[in-house]
Amino acid sequence: MAAFAQRVRAARIERGWSLSELAAVVPCDKGHLSRIENGGRRPTAELARRIDEVLGARGDIVAASHLDAVAADDARPWETAELLRRVQANDAGPATVEALHATVVELCCQYATQPAAELRGEAHGWMREVARLLHRPTGLAAHRELLVAAGWLALLVGCVEYDLGMRAGAEATRTAARQLGDEAGHPEIIAWAQEMAAWFALTQSRYRDVLTAAQAGQAVAPSGSAAVQLAGQEAKAFARLGDVAGVQEALGRGRALLDRMPAPDRPDHHFVVDPDKWDFYAMDAYRLAGDDERAARHARTVLTLGAGPDGERAPMRMAEARLTLAAVAARAGNLEEAVSTGVGALAAGRRSLPSLLMVAGELDVELHRRFAGEPAADGFREALRDVR
Repeated sequence: MAAFAQRVRAARIERGWSLSELAAVVPCDKGHLSRIENGGRRPTAELARRIDEVLGARGDIVAASHLDAVAADDARPWETAELLRRVQANDAGPATVEALHATVVELCCQYATQPAAELRGEAHGWMREVARLLHRPTGLAAHRELLVAAGWLALLVGCVEYDLGMRAGAEATRTAARQLGDEAGHPEIIAWAQEMAAWFALTQSRYRDVLTAAQAGQAVAPSGSAAVQLAGQEAKAFARLGDVAGVQEALGRGRALLDRMPAPDRPDHHFVVDPDKWDFYAMDAYRLAGDDERAARHARTVLTLGAGPDGERAPMRMAEARLTLAAVAARAGNLEEAVSTGVGALAAGRRSLPSLLMVAGELDVELHRRFAGEPAADGFREALRDVR
């Protein structure tokens, strides 16, 4: 079922409304609404926003409608998973595996800045090369190392696919990565596959599923990089559930684990813990918790740390930091600053569509709650509608 349909049904049931009651409040034809909720029809942008408003979804339903539109372009969701199956059927010698490991590291370090479609294409090229070259088993040790390299490569491709809005393909790739981690006996790969599950659930408004995936991942690898990131995902989920105590506990636990880790040699590696990213998680959690002072402080830190001499080193984090500052400006009554900052965030070149649409949708709801009927607020809505 489409993300929009799932979210509408869940929000309606949570409120205790029947389909007829929701249709009367919107107002909308009950039959049309039923087809939308069953995934048979896609809503208009205005209907999606109206349903979000009456169900008090704080932008979750609007974001889900955007994601469904993007996911419609995912015409070949099993492509990466098929390539990974080909890799699993082969093996390689030590020199080839060592070269593959080095290549995967470099690709993972390009995640934040290289255009997503280009990075996915390059990673697919390496998968094809591995499947072509590694046609003969060379022993159990080499086979395991190949599985490990392929597992990291699968995790990277799955993240990029989800950034592009390819939900089905990303989930297939994530599942394949998890299987590779199981076969290789590599807890950190398994934990990162769970981290991806938590991220997917967060951007699809399945907040309890975020907590389930986070707990499962931390149980497998309780002291690695994935565990830190999973604590951050927990904090984001607790914030959207309105559990302030849960936010504080998750942030404190993740911070303590991060402080015990050595500084990374390659902080730009997507699957190596980056101390600078903790401000990013804290920023989002405090924004949702209504602590604007802390949210703004962490957002400004994210922007400072993400700026490099040759451009932005962390454009996706910086886009969400700008959306956070826009939300803080809106709450302070500064509509012009909120809209200009928010529109600027939407123009990021390297972006993760699900995460961007989630936070931008929350800002859109904030603007129209506080500035209903203002042309500037409508301007942000129009800019958001064009994000693809």
